[in-house]
Amino acid sequence: MSDLPATMTAIEVSEPGGPEALKPVSQPLPSVGAGEILIKVAAAGINRADILQRRGFYPPPPGAPNTPGLEAAGTVAALGAGVSGFAIGDEVCCLLAGGGYAEYCAVPAPQVLPVPKGLSMVEAGAVPETFFTVWTNVFDQAGLKSGERFLVHGGSSGIGTTAIQLAHAFGAETYATAGSAEKCAACEKLGAKRAINYREEDFVAVIKDATNGEGVDVILDMVGGEYVQRNFAALAVGGRLVNIAFMGGAKAQVDFNPFLRKRLTFSGSTLRARPVEEKGEIAASLRQKAWPLLEDGTVKAVIDSTYPLADAPKAHERMESSAHIGKIVLTMG
Repeated sequence: MSDLPATMTAIEVSEPGGPEALKPVSQPLPSVGAGEILIKVAAAGINRADILQRRGFYPPPPGAPNTPGLEAAGTVAALGAGVSGFAIGDEVCCLLAGGGYAEYCAVPAPQVLPVPKGLSMVEAGAVPETFFTVWTNVFDQAGLKSGERFLVHGGSSGIGTTAIQLAHAFGAETYATAGSAEKCAACEKLGAKRAINYREEDFVAVIKDATNGEGVDVILDMVGGEYVQRNFAALAVGGRLVNIAFMGGAKAQVDFNPFLRKRLTFSGSTLRARPVEEKGEIAASLRQKAWPLLEDGTVKAVIDSTYPLADAPKAHERMESSAHIGKIVLTMG
């Protein structure tokens, strides 16, 4: 690593707070352990979890950098002992437990994937977190199959735009909720059969009407709160609800009778603290089943906007405004 710089610029959370808490600092390059890859970052996606971390509500797991950032794309700068299948200079993207808002990051090799052919670095930097999340929850955990019906809340978010496209590509009849006519139109353009403006419509009533009273088979939800009961109502017999966040509240008073009558499954998961081996299994599935869809254009990385690394506070302001459609990405040069 003698040809690499000794230090790098990274974004640090000076103290829990608003976007202004994000400060550029000089840090030593991350050390690269056995089984790890050092990546020179070109682009890093922004996620809601980064905002929670900045506010002091989502600390990184033990051993992860304090620098925010759960995904990045760039070029391989160094290889740790025992790493095979990659070479210096390869264009890659990766899932991180932290450290993406920086000029370099170190990551376990199983969490690294080649940049899909035809994607820019900005697009590749916006892929890992949402694709890993959607795949493990919608396809592995909820078992969505071709011919089933699927609903995702927050359809215009990074998670939502990914979920709509993947569910549609794998043959599911897909629905989404979003907060404006513009966002609903974007969801339908991506493959949603019907997008529901939750500010003006009751998604339960719309789903019941659209499915002849049957409901959907799988719901991916990041709202929680009072949506839990309504999700139960919108699910078909044997339906599966997966919660990945609780933006509307982590507590709810729920009548579980529909849960019993319909034989529903209610599950949840987080991704960040899961073992490297599990993340590697998801990566292998994505490379086999989702990467070809990215490479042939069936599925796209939906980019809302990009910001230079030093403008991370502005990027967070954009996300917190909820005006974005798709992913917000930081660029390094």
